[in-house]
Amino acid sequence: MRPGGRTARVREAVLRAAGDALVEHGFDGLDLADVARRAEVGKTTVYRRWSAPAGLVADLLSDMAEQSLPRADTGSLAEDLRANARLVVRTLADPRQGALFAAVIAAATCDPRTADALHRFYAVRIAEWSGCVEAAVGRGELPAGTDPGEVIAAVSAPLYYRLLASGAPLDEAAADRAAAAAVAAAREGVYVR
Repeated sequence: MRPGGRTARVREAVLRAAGDALVEHGFDGLDLADVARRAEVGKTTVYRRWSAPAGLVADLLSDMAEQSLPRADTGSLAEDLRANARLVVRTLADPRQGALFAAVIAAATCDPRTADALHRFYAVRIAEWSGCVEAAVGRGELPAGTDPGEVIAAVSAPLYYRLLASGAPLDEAAADRAAAAAVAAAREGVYVR
């Protein structure tokens, strides 16, 4: 696929339309014909490329992972994790992005292909941010053997809990607390393998 070519433009339009449909109707209401209409492309184009809603959601998550911002590299674990937490909060507090993630997570609970795509999305994002934990171990900020993925997951977990379960505010204060808690636990060796 050529960057910027017709195929890329069609994919971008279809993924945008799929995201809009997910926000409005959830996974159960995701209809490929509706997505084609929203994207202003032929139904056969959508059915040929994605064939099922789960395939479309998998591609949407793949695209979201590719478009995500790279990790911070401030030279300080606390600052790097604060940047990560604030990025998560900005994403989840965004009316469209937050609703999109809630819809995809809900879909992942009952659709194995969507669950696999969601797991791949988070694996990419955790791998991207794991470098800040590895660097902190190298600088002596954290004990040897600290599991980077566990530290990064510990930053995001309380923020997703706010989105999906408690409804508590998703703001910078929540982001900063989540990062500080993960740093404190990591320094105490909680995430050593």
